[in-house]
Amino acid sequence: MSTAIPDRTWTGPSAPQRLDILRRTKSIAIVGASDKPARASYFVATYLLSSTTYDVYFINPILAEKGGTILGHQVYPSLADLPVVPDLVEVFRKAEDTPGIVEESHAVGAKTVWLQLGIWNEDAAHLAESYDMDIVMDRCVKIEHARFHGGLNLAGFNTGVISSKRQQLDR
Repeated sequence: MSTAIPDRTWTGPSAPQRLDILRRTKSIAIVGASDKPARASYFVATYLLSSTTYDVYFINPILAEKGGTILGHQVYPSLADLPVVPDLVEVFRKAEDTPGIVEESHAVGAKTVWLQLGIWNEDAAHLAESYDMDIVMDRCVKIEHARFHGGLNLAGFNTGVISSKRQQLDR
């Protein structure tokens, strides 16, 4: 029985390769960032700002037009408006928007495009590879960072140890 998801032929970076991407990254731009605490992008941003050393930038043209902020940080209308070239572009947008985001990321000089959980677009993956960019799809930067840095409990996961060895209770 195959566990492959239909229409998924592209193979993404392995765990060691994803770790290498995160180690090389110094700045992250979140495209599709939201100022609503219930949104995944807000939760990821909170984690990145509080638990990592990454410089984090927020992209949302509607919020930027209103002069909005997210977690006290300025929101920019596009990647081209950032004061720096981001190493990694984290995407919280519809899958059909991602080839255009890859194009924009390449145009500003970003090295990696990372599509959030649930986002998969093989055209975007092939386009990124044609530009010699790294691309990760259907994975969460927060979860991957926490996994590699021993902080899954900070990411909202119960990391209680399960063992067949009987624990000694303090009496």
